[in-house]
Amino acid sequence: MVVEKYLNENFGEVKAKHSSEEVLQKWRNLCFLVKNPKRRFRFTANLSKRHEAAAMRNTNRTNQEKLRIAVLVSKAAVQFTLGAAGQPSDYKVPEEVKAAGFQICGDELGSLVEHHDLKKLNFHGGVVGIAEKLSTSTNNGLTTDSDSDLNHRQEIYGINKFTESEGRSFLVFVWEALQDMTLMILGVCAFVSLIVGITMEGWPKGAHDGLGIVSSILLVVFVTATSDYRQSLQFKDLDKEKQKIAIQVTRNGYRQKMSIYDLLPGDIVHLAIGDQVPADGLFISGFSVLIDESSLTGESEPVMVSAENPFLLSGTKVQDGSCKMMVTTVGMRTQWGKLMATLSEGGDDETPLQVKLNGVATIIGKIGLFFAVVTFAVLVQGLLNRKWQEGSHWRWSGDEALEMLEYFAVAVTIVVVAVPEGLPLAVTLSLAFAMKKMMNDKALVRHLAACETMGSATSICSDKTGTLTTNHMTVVKSCICFNVKEVSKPNDASSLCFDLPDSALKLLLQSIFNNTGGEVVVNKDGKSEILGTPTDTALLEFGLSLGGDFQSERQASKLVKVEPFNSVKKKMGVVLALPGGGFRAHCKGASEIILATCDKVINVNGEIVPLDISSINLLTDTINQFASEALRTLCLAYMELENGFSSDKPIPVSGYTCIGIVGIKDPVRPGVKESVAVCRSAGITVRMVTGDNINTAKAIARECGILTDGIAIEGPDFREKSQEELLELIPKIQVMARSSPLDKHTLVKHLRTSFGEVVAVTGDGTNDAPALHEADIGLAMGIAGTEVAKESADVIILDDNFSTIVTVAKWGRSVYVNIQKFVQFQLTVNVVALIVNFSSACLTGTAPLTAVQLLWVNMIMDTLGALALATEPPNNDLMKRSPVGRKGNFISNVMWRNILGQSVYQFLVIWLLQTKGEAIFLLEGPDSDLILNTLIFNTFVFCQVFNEISSREMEEINVFKGILNNYVFVVVIGCTALFQIIIVEFLGTFANTSPLTLPQWFLSIVFGFLGMPVAAALKMIPV
Repeated sequence: MVVEKYLNENFGEVKAKHSSEEVLQKWRNLCFLVKNPKRRFRFTANLSKRHEAAAMRNTNRTNQEKLRIAVLVSKAAVQFTLGAAGQPSDYKVPEEVKAAGFQICGDELGSLVEHHDLKKLNFHGGVVGIAEKLSTSTNNGLTTDSDSDLNHRQEIYGINKFTESEGRSFLVFVWEALQDMTLMILGVCAFVSLIVGITMEGWPKGAHDGLGIVSSILLVVFVTATSDYRQSLQFKDLDKEKQKIAIQVTRNGYRQKMSIYDLLPGDIVHLAIGDQVPADGLFISGFSVLIDESSLTGESEPVMVSAENPFLLSGTKVQDGSCKMMVTTVGMRTQWGKLMATLSEGGDDETPLQVKLNGVATIIGKIGLFFAVVTFAVLVQGLLNRKWQEGSHWRWSGDEALEMLEYFAVAVTIVVVAVPEGLPLAVTLSLAFAMKKMMNDKALVRHLAACETMGSATSICSDKTGTLTTNHMTVVKSCICFNVKEVSKPNDASSLCFDLPDSALKLLLQSIFNNTGGEVVVNKDGKSEILGTPTDTALLEFGLSLGGDFQSERQASKLVKVEPFNSVKKKMGVVLALPGGGFRAHCKGASEIILATCDKVINVNGEIVPLDISSINLLTDTINQFASEALRTLCLAYMELENGFSSDKPIPVSGYTCIGIVGIKDPVRPGVKESVAVCRSAGITVRMVTGDNINTAKAIARECGILTDGIAIEGPDFREKSQEELLELIPKIQVMARSSPLDKHTLVKHLRTSFGEVVAVTGDGTNDAPALHEADIGLAMGIAGTEVAKESADVIILDDNFSTIVTVAKWGRSVYVNIQKFVQFQLTVNVVALIVNFSSACLTGTAPLTAVQLLWVNMIMDTLGALALATEPPNNDLMKRSPVGRKGNFISNVMWRNILGQSVYQFLVIWLLQTKGEAIFLLEGPDSDLILNTLIFNTFVFCQVFNEISSREMEEINVFKGILNNYVFVVVIGCTALFQIIIVEFLGTFANTSPLTLPQWFLSIVFGFLGMPVAAALKMIPV
């Protein structure tokens, strides 16, 4: 189609993600006849604000370079600084800070961390000295006896919230709605009409036409403002949800989860890989901490943080390692706070549908302007011809001036109706409605475009753990010292303890309690609580069931080095300094990877023996047996470091002794199999991409219904394939096991580029960020996901459930279809209103629909139409259709069939009434023209009411199915009919209408209703 080609060429370059600023600016420049820029472009990116944010980042980068130089100089000068004993400082503690019981103010702390000022830090006594001045402990955190203690601290140091732009009031939206250029022109027409009318006919008769237009304008403005205001409130609620981040904090001596907004200087925060640093602070202790500062400075090179460089900046991300941090500066005192204030004003990118509909509005606007000009010219020509024939072309009466003004008002109103300003805004309305409802369904949409893109998804690449499974893990089988045992019941653990040699049990417990990212802590109720990932939690529970004591094991030896688990290495390692001297390394991870690092094993007697072929086969068979039972398998190993160890060296990668293997049960979530079947029927291919053992992955995939007639492949094999082999292999892949984040990224990239698929990808780890970024829709896990993954995602699945992903797809399809319905409805009204007024002006010299009537029609098709059709909830039938995919036309052939067919019917009805109406209704007398025009107006409106009902389904004949489930639709239709009765029967003086008799009402409604069987007949025509 010509329209679709034009849209793709001029408005089709904007993508759902990562569109360049040039592309975003290009379509703005192409928009023609924008009636109200403030409203039309309200939900598009503010490019000027983005330039400001980029400039601020560049400044930060420059400052960081200066800071690095300053740090080097500072380090060189530390000895001199410390040697200058008694050197006075010009810092004085403000009196209000002293009075509150602190010895350092917020500005001093902010300056110290932001400028990486080691000299100032050393002057204040280092991290311990700062802790004392903040009245906190690096071990127990803040001690607060009452809320007043926290309030005092907040008054001195502020709260950890950024300044947000104030929410706009309802009156602001009223003012913006009034900025509509065409409404302003109509307002001027109304004012002139009032002056001329009152001068000619006096008050109140002469004011009726002018007041009618003013009332209509005000009604349009207030309905528009109310709709926009409600949308803004919905977006505000969603923005609050996006910003909810919880983090592990030690306060009052115990670990607890706390919102980042409750953090105060002096709090001790526990950071792990993938976390976002929630405030400026100082490093206390930790291992291998790499910080990604690119979000703050634009610098891609990660920064190592340690006791020598202890400064942590708010908004940066933990790329590797884990640490404890003491909060020093919060909120708007941080550099991140100042940057966020600017970034928040930049707004989200506009969505592809918004841009396409701006293109549609532009096309129709040009056509509408042409029709408006021609209509005005034809009407004026008719008036001039009449005056010429009468010989009064040099004499003008007030009535003739008012007639000319009415013609101008009709022409302007044709532009009002013709330019569908509501089209792009209907996208926003539908997306806002869907996002709010999806929030209730446990899906938080971070980017508007994801909502509509998900409706076109053809492929979902899903993680296994926590998405297809429950993520509630327990150790149910073990193979320690070649002793395979069930350990799912409480008595099983004590039986295992009895069977194991003491030396092996001691090594096992030392490995479990030291080589972990989790902790066993005492909560505020005085009870033990296990913190950590589900895998760590399962192992710690297993260790406790064997009679182990977490705290005593941790205190018995000292951690020298920690290499945290990540999805590339698929293992975690630690080195311990033993109490009797010497060092020992422990590692755990993917069974076959850890087993490959071992050359010894502990036998049934607790003796360390070489790992021969028969032992390897026995352990491999055990791993495969556990995996075939859908268990996750982990191997634990250790190594004596007889030559000593230095913390700056990597942990050895070979020469380990195998302690044993554990099998962890992670059951499939209820409803996943059904959800996968729904995806299959919807034409969406589901693939499992996991880091687990291939046998575990296959067992779970079969249980979920994912692995059917396709293939399962391991990441290392996938990596070795050539380009040609990949193109043949990828369509068949249903399971990829032992995959790395790079494998996932490669798979997604090929699906998108080589096969033209619209791909949704799930991810929870820091290393999943590239795949989430590459995918059309990135889905991060809300429970298991790291902050880095969530930042890279478009949608956050709050319950980590695959069924929720299917719900997101259903809502995405609903949004897409709803907007298509609205576009079909609005274009029909546009076409008919234009043709009726234009043809009537050309053939009869009058316009049957007046300015006031056209404004009412505009409101029916714009704001009220969007409310009714764009907020239709999804139904299960949506998931029985094929996906639109990447190349589907938005304005489909089905829509063109419905638009043109319904337009022809409505035009024929209106034309019949114009030419034969007086005969059909037996109209006579001086009011016959007014009654006929009222009948035309009434019939036209009821045609739209019944067409709105027909538009609920574009292909199905039964349009009443589920109509009562959408109360908004029922209310809009009811209110439209009610107001139409009021306008016709009671507001005739202002709206140029005359009260109708019951037979006239009946026939008007029947003409409108007949559009429904016409619509049903049209749906039977194949396209």
